[in-house]
Amino acid sequence: MQSTNEVRAKFLSYFGSQGHAVVESSPLVPRNDPTLLFASAGMVQFKNLFTGTEKRDYVRATTAQKCLRAGGKHNDLENVGYTARHHTFFEMLGNFSFGDYFKERAIELAWNTVTREFGLDAKRLLVTVYHDDDEAHGLWKKIAGLSDDRIIRIATSDNFWSAGDTGPCGPCSEIFFDHGDKVWGGPPGSADQDGDRFIEIWNLVFMQFEQQGDGTRLPLPRPSIDTGMGLERVTAVLQGKHDNYDIDLMRALIEASAHAANSDPDGPHKISHRVIADHLRASCFLMADGVLPSNEGRGYVLRRIMRRAMRHAHMIGCRDPHLWRLVPALQKQMGDHYPELNRASALMTETLKLEETRFKAMLERGLKLLEDETHKLGEGQALAGDVAFTLYDTFGFPLDLTQDVLRGQGRTVDTLGFEASMQAQRAKARAAWSGSGEAATDKLWFELRDAHGATDFLGYSTDSAEAQVLAIIAEGAPVQTAAQGSSVAVIVNQTPFYGESGGQQGDQGVIETPAGVRVRISDTQKRVGDLWVHLGTVDAGSLSVGDGVTLTVAAERRAQLRANHSATHLLHEALRRRLGDHVTQKGSLVAAERLRFDISHPKPLSAEEVQDVEREVNARIRLNTDVNTRLMTPDDAVAEGALALFGEKYGDEVRVVTMGADSVRFSVELCGGTHVRRTGDIGAFKIVGEKRGCGGCPPDRGDYGSSRARSSRPARSDLGGGSREFENHGDRASGPRCRLGRRAAALGAGTVGSA
Repeated sequence: MQSTNEVRAKFLSYFGSQGHAVVESSPLVPRNDPTLLFASAGMVQFKNLFTGTEKRDYVRATTAQKCLRAGGKHNDLENVGYTARHHTFFEMLGNFSFGDYFKERAIELAWNTVTREFGLDAKRLLVTVYHDDDEAHGLWKKIAGLSDDRIIRIATSDNFWSAGDTGPCGPCSEIFFDHGDKVWGGPPGSADQDGDRFIEIWNLVFMQFEQQGDGTRLPLPRPSIDTGMGLERVTAVLQGKHDNYDIDLMRALIEASAHAANSDPDGPHKISHRVIADHLRASCFLMADGVLPSNEGRGYVLRRIMRRAMRHAHMIGCRDPHLWRLVPALQKQMGDHYPELNRASALMTETLKLEETRFKAMLERGLKLLEDETHKLGEGQALAGDVAFTLYDTFGFPLDLTQDVLRGQGRTVDTLGFEASMQAQRAKARAAWSGSGEAATDKLWFELRDAHGATDFLGYSTDSAEAQVLAIIAEGAPVQTAAQGSSVAVIVNQTPFYGESGGQQGDQGVIETPAGVRVRISDTQKRVGDLWVHLGTVDAGSLSVGDGVTLTVAAERRAQLRANHSATHLLHEALRRRLGDHVTQKGSLVAAERLRFDISHPKPLSAEEVQDVEREVNARIRLNTDVNTRLMTPDDAVAEGALALFGEKYGDEVRVVTMGADSVRFSVELCGGTHVRRTGDIGAFKIVGEKRGCGGCPPDRGDYGSSRARSSRPARSDLGGGSREFENHGDRASGPRCRLGRRAAALGAGTVGSA
């Protein structure tokens, strides 16, 4: 029997031997398509190659692409676990030609793959073609020797792919496997096609036309190939299974869940174990790709997936958090091919444990309230919207979870009433917002936040991404278009730019369109908590609301910011170890050319203390250990030794940044900034100066994820261009006596590696 991992490897190896570049899966969060929540097909990372806006050093490729369908128009969530082939997370095997080979070679490669490489019986295969694609019909007869009755013409959109109302498009050809007459169902195009006898295993898209706005189609100058074969589906066929959940990979996860719950994997809770197995994969891969649970956007989809699995764990009878115990089983099955699962092990484990602990408490309270309220209702009466909102707002009970529970009772929720309560709550939040003190400006940001939602930050994992322009502000007011020379604030749906907070300066870079519009971004700020505002000047062309844009962070400056921020963490711990636990951060500035660090300490540092601290930081840099991130509650993080900074306002969940070996952690802090991947990326570190602070020197308050740091330029720089330094003001609360601070720098810009 061919294992799932062997099937994946054989597919990639075969196409690699046929001149295809074996390309790693792109992240689940698309960086080149702002219209998608998640990568839902193998071609997503190659979209710009098909349209010709991007060039790479290959013209044919093959991948095993991570895909997720659980939000937006691709949403299979409610069917997962109950059917044989619905998943949230799945892998799509594919081969692609970017103007190289076309139909004949694509059909030849596909037929060789399924019959020779995988050894499927040709007599159990049939294909479909678009009804007027005589060329594909003739090629299947020529190459595969299929008779006319096994080449089915389909006249519907099922066999014609298009990118949208306009753009590249073309006919499809699908390969089906016949499970035999013991399974009900008919071939595609028949009255019984919805049965399970004939299963599609591979779809070949012949991208040969350009759809015009007037309905006409023009031939593409470089026709291309895009194919997709579901790994789980083809593995089920190769392993003689009719259900994807019976393949070796899924079965291992199901049995791990059952074992951890002391339950029968095929007993009364069979469906729950299937849901847990599927949702474990989706949740862990999303976290490994930088998505963390939240109440907005992608993070909300992740939270929905997690909580659906956790509700099933609750139904099984798991009294303690369940999903986090299954992470090792997932890593064993998939970690070799997807090493990001191993790198993110601590993040996945801690986040799952945190979410399920909170969810179980919320679920018990919410279900009790829901039960009390439904007892008051008549037969089939809908739940009032304000009650559903109370469940959401007070207990964190999502609307869709309430709907899911009530569905079993034949009830619905008054969603209009729910939305009305949501709007009233937002109005209260605006009224209570202290903000910058500039009422008119704060009102504008709140209106934009309500209209467009939170900005999705992608910058922990990438320096470049595509997005859509949601709003442009010029001279304090929204505009539809900003001409060349305009000073603007730009809001997009997703961004790799870091908004200034926690002492770290905002990112700089450029926003560009394919048409040549260019906006030079000089700063990025956060407004009303989670709205990223890109401040800059239109250097070329005119930028308009709705434009598709590419955002590119200034890479060298970002690398320096990462290095300096990580250096503050090492410096903080080195100071505490040398001077004592009373030393705590009282503010900081993380700039590209320097860093400044404010601490509380009753006297100046001696020359020996400075040397010891400097030596300790450099020793930690040279160890080149991983910099890991986890998601925890503030209380749990502090209980584990994480440093919570002065004056911070933390939410229910915080990012915990750890530096040092797993067995001996050096620095553990709560931090929302960007950091290097390994301490060695910081380069060399040197303390170059000091500045006396006093009771009249206000520290920079770098609140987690929200407040700005006020930078003050140093009196001098001992290292010149490219150096990084910090200065430190004393603790105002300790009295009028002046305190000494230090400035530090990493020697030479060239020593800083890219994160």
